[in-house]
Amino acid sequence: MGVAIGAGIAVLGGLGAGIGIGIATGKATEAVARQPEAEGKISRTLILGCALAEATAIYGFVIGLLIIIMLGQ
Repeated sequence: MGVAIGAGIAVLGGLGAGIGIGIATGKATEAVARQPEAEGKISRTLILGCALAEATAIYGFVIGLLIIIMLGQ
């Protein structure tokens, strides 16, 4: 039971990453609407930020899997 709770808490990092990516995408859309000529620079920055946020979600998922595999025995 404790293993499942620990794995669930570890995977909650995905929730924060999803919210962060959503907020970043909304702000990037607003920025492009205000300055269409800067779309390339904004898009590059957005993609880099989303990749970093998604990496934290993947780390949480991997830790959750490791908790289940290593401690679930």
